[in-house]
Amino acid sequence: MIKTLTRLLPFVFLFTFTSALFGQDWTLKQAPLMTKWAAQVEPKNPLPEYPRPQMARENWMNLNGIWQFQANGTNDGVPIGKDLSGSILVPYPVESAISGVMKHHERIWYRRTFTIPSKWKGQRIMLNFGAVDWESEVFVNGKSVGVHRGGYDPFSYDITPYLSGKGPQELIVRVFDPSENGGQPRGKQATTGIEIMYTPSTGIWQTVWLEPVPKISIDDIKITPDIDNSSLKLTVNTMGSANGVSVAVKVKNEGKIVKSVVGNPNTEITIPVPDTRLWSPDDPFLYDLSVSLIQNKKTVDHISSYFGMRKISVGMVDGVQRILLNNKFVFQLGALDQGFWPDGIYTAPTDEALRYDLEQQKALGFNMIRKHVKVEPYRWYYWADKLGFLVWQDMPTAQSYGGVGADAKQYSTELARMVQTHWNAPSIIMWVVYNEKCGQDVINKTIPTPVLTNMVKELDPSRLVNEASGYDWYGSGDIADSHTYPAPKSIPGKPNQAIVSGEYGATKYPLGGHLWGKDNVVEVTSEDEYINRYENYANALCYLKTKGLNGAVYTQITDVETELNGIITYDRAAFKTDINKLRTFNLNAINKELSLEDVLPNSQNQGQSWKYVTAAPAASWYKASFNDSGWSDSKGPFASAGTPDIIIGTSWTSSDIWLRKQFSMGALSAEDLNNLVFNLYHDDDCEIYINGVLAASIKGFSTYSIVPFNEVAKKALILNGTNTIAVHCHQDAGGQGIDVGIAKKIIK
Repeated sequence: MIKTLTRLLPFVFLFTFTSALFGQDWTLKQAPLMTKWAAQVEPKNPLPEYPRPQMARENWMNLNGIWQFQANGTNDGVPIGKDLSGSILVPYPVESAISGVMKHHERIWYRRTFTIPSKWKGQRIMLNFGAVDWESEVFVNGKSVGVHRGGYDPFSYDITPYLSGKGPQELIVRVFDPSENGGQPRGKQATTGIEIMYTPSTGIWQTVWLEPVPKISIDDIKITPDIDNSSLKLTVNTMGSANGVSVAVKVKNEGKIVKSVVGNPNTEITIPVPDTRLWSPDDPFLYDLSVSLIQNKKTVDHISSYFGMRKISVGMVDGVQRILLNNKFVFQLGALDQGFWPDGIYTAPTDEALRYDLEQQKALGFNMIRKHVKVEPYRWYYWADKLGFLVWQDMPTAQSYGGVGADAKQYSTELARMVQTHWNAPSIIMWVVYNEKCGQDVINKTIPTPVLTNMVKELDPSRLVNEASGYDWYGSGDIADSHTYPAPKSIPGKPNQAIVSGEYGATKYPLGGHLWGKDNVVEVTSEDEYINRYENYANALCYLKTKGLNGAVYTQITDVETELNGIITYDRAAFKTDINKLRTFNLNAINKELSLEDVLPNSQNQGQSWKYVTAAPAASWYKASFNDSGWSDSKGPFASAGTPDIIIGTSWTSSDIWLRKQFSMGALSAEDLNNLVFNLYHDDDCEIYINGVLAASIKGFSTYSIVPFNEVAKKALILNGTNTIAVHCHQDAGGQGIDVGIAKKIIK
């Protein structure tokens, strides 16, 4: 049955809040779907959590809240000292319901004031932005502080020289977001497009905050665990003169000091970590890290951080290239996580909501997440670190399924920033340079794919690099990553690469009351059909693991707008099916292996003979007693040219085909009988009969997958005798193919 997660009212009450800052109103608007967390957003202090957990300071000021807002004409002057016409709740994208605007504008202004606390006197004041999409220019008290281009990376300005007096300071932000018309990395954002593109997220979409820092301060840190030598490598980079300054570091295990060392700033420090407790999805243990700058025996700056002791690598195991976690093979199974919200778009309504998505993936038994063409706020990675996920981090794509040509230089710049600003997260174990060729052809003309891949590897040799998830491949990097829908497949790459299935699944199944709009593509209409497909794919993973597959990504964790292939609905209100069943299938895929022993071979490796016709036969065609002597005799597979992942034994181009053959089998134990499956390729709908009994009926299409016998068919089998198998396959559109075999699955 469908498990409801929350009980929602059929609508969300709109409410209005007046900001004391400007005396202007903000109103929560109504999107086609809303999550339960939208009503919990506190307009006085939205997203109040400290936004940078791996470099945290005690003193800071959150600037999230109601700001002035208005659309910006291309020739508008900077509105210094002028009230803007509207209001917006920062940091929610302009197009989101929670922002209060819920309309796309290419050019916009933000404005607010702030007052520096008197206790911050004598320190430098840093203005920090989590992310602004895409180009921003910041003005403080009428003067331009700087321009930043990049929709996914954090940036900061020292605004101390721009402050005036003790009273309110004026902050203005100009934003330009060309969306699909700019060539910049934008992921799945588009103002118009196809089903797999979604509403844009223009403007400020992550937390904005102020922080006082001393003249000599910690600028950033770089953390690299070294489990082979039971040590941590740490570099503490500083701003200001570091003469006479030292770095004091304490590593703590649940409050107890494990190791204290003193080293130099801007230089790699090696810190022993005795009795190392390794981080993994099964035990996501995090050490605490205390870092201080010391000058003249006094602490001049201090941050708190954390790290996980883990290693990711590729190595040979039993003659197969394997992805190794902490020097051991762990099969990685996760969901495609796009990070879209119906009410906040790119921005989760609350930190609880952000954490919730990860908690549900943990409850489903997944040990990995593919963060799809989006870079999340730091707090998302904090929860991934803490809950224990292996994260494949995609670079947000440019020229995503349309739009103007990709800007190669900007793509390279933002790719490098993604790595440099997120390389401390233990959860991130792989960087994905491209997804499905988006922008790749254009960028290749200036910067070849292997050059970008090697750039990432040089920036961060401690992680794996995946040059392209799906296609096109040039043989660079650590991973060969194919997308096969709907069933997963193991497609080899270069000899030094580990094989993964970067996308599979995508069963489109609607749940009434949880739909974004009417233009929905539907594949299955029942929960039974949905769960059967999921189980078949999980069985296929158990089998493909023995053929060299290292990991797989199911598409996807939630519905997104009109795309209905999520395990959870877009409003996060319901699972499509029983979470416990999915968890069992996922854990089996991670922990078990499945081999197949042929009872009746299919034609995947060697063509097998079948009787067949393409004109509708008599109604009794599927019965064992039917006379098929007039049918043609040929070898499978039966397929049309261009159909993916199937060879052609006999050409089949008509709308329907009927197949029959006889086979003998020996005695089977009760366990063998229970483990009988079809090793099947079908495109499209397929019916299989054993001795006149319907053994399986499968809708849609699938590359080779493992489909169980039903109980009636098991009873109809003749042991130590002759059996008849009869198959009908119907072609709807596109490619077509059919190949059927019977095997015993052996699970260990």
